[in-house]
Amino acid sequence: MAAAVAAGLLLAAAGGACVYLASPHQRLAARAWPARPARAAGALLWAAALVALLQALLPLTAVLVLATWAMLVFTLLPYLGAGRTLRGGGR
Repeated sequence: MAAAVAAGLLLAAAGGACVYLASPHQRLAARAWPARPARAAGALLWAAALVALLQALLPLTAVLVLATWAMLVFTLLPYLGAGRTLRGGGR
């Protein structure tokens, strides 16, 4: 059960990273990833994350965990990019 939740969270984080890196204003990569493929990959990873979470959690709980985790990922990624820029590793 814990492995399914961990897998779901990892898949959701990877999906969020794909969507974030497709943004033209992201600061983690030197340039933005191609938008359509990265967003499609992010959507597929989120779907796989939901399937994994549904293996261990009730449906409503799985959806809420996924949404909360996505909010956390989308909050942390810009801060990681800003930190990279401040350390001199950015553009």
